[in-house]
Amino acid sequence: MKKLTFFALAALVAAPAAADPREASPNDPTCRVGGKPAVLVRVTGLKNGAGKVRVQAYGARDFLKKGAWAGRVDVPLAGRRALDICLPLPIAGSYALAVRHDANANKKSDWNDGAGFSRNPRLGLTSKPSFTETAIKVGNAPARVSVVMNYRQGLKVGPRS
Repeated sequence: MKKLTFFALAALVAAPAAADPREASPNDPTCRVGGKPAVLVRVTGLKNGAGKVRVQAYGARDFLKKGAWAGRVDVPLAGRRALDICLPLPIAGSYALAVRHDANANKKSDWNDGAGFSRNPRLGLTSKPSFTETAIKVGNAPARVSVVMNYRQGLKVGPRS
């Protein structure tokens, strides 16, 4: 399998898209109401409160393939340095979440943008985590997961210190 760099991963999560029925509203009530597959994602470790955060869910077969996400939501930060994001999903199952902080909201991958994954695997500039390292189980009620954002720090990638 072809390895993707940290920046290629960020670009996958950042790619703009037209209206898509898989895309959720940042105000989706699924996590409050319950009874349907969803993930309540707690995003922390943001380097600033500017730009947008995008959360995308992938199944095992299409993990990190461009446009192959099962669900996605974009949320403007509006000054927040941590936030909870509800992501409804089509069916119960195993999913891996990819999170991206587009720090300047330009819809491009920049040196200052951040990335994170469910289960918070260690990231590198030239490698990507596997589906197995990042997968979570989602049933017919909202699952909860915390994602700590990672940023480039010289030749390394990691949470802000």
